[in-house]
Amino acid sequence: MKIRLFDIDTDFDTIKDWVADGRTHAMWSANRMVYPLDRTNLQQVLAEMLDKFEDKPFVAVADDGSVVGFYCYSFNNDSKEGMLKFIVVDPQYRGKGIAEEMIRLALTDAFDNPDTDEVQLNVFSENVRVKKFYEKIGFKERRIVENAFAYKDESWNRCNMVISSKIFNLKHVSFK
Repeated sequence: MKIRLFDIDTDFDTIKDWVADGRTHAMWSANRMVYPLDRTNLQQVLAEMLDKFEDKPFVAVADDGSVVGFYCYSFNNDSKEGMLKFIVVDPQYRGKGIAEEMIRLALTDAFDNPDTDEVQLNVFSENVRVKKFYEKIGFKERRIVENAFAYKDESWNRCNMVISSKIFNLKHVSFK
């Protein structure tokens, strides 16, 4: 697998249906994008995220050339932290180690920058399976914001998770 920059013209049609229902879409994007995913809206959101946070979108590409994952990444020079966002894997590849390999590669790239002390991400506490996945990789819960997001009649807590370069460098050998 390799990681490359996302290209809306060649990659959008591949990723547009990976999030198949409104609740999952809300958990994935906190409704920062419209559902169902729309090319123009995604392009606009990505441009805003680039302008505001310097987020760059990436895709994970399998050895056969197929796009199997997507995420955004930015680095904050003041806090010396990277931030992963909008992580998603093609449904036909879920449960096959693709997400773990994609995150490992993203973290390897992030920690190749000697200024990166930690990488963080947010996950809704109600997304138990995904939260456990991040914990398996080595992310630790840093803080919880209660009732951070409302979806229909539900109220979700946002969990901020972080992994340090030291923890990643100790654990990443087990990812291979």
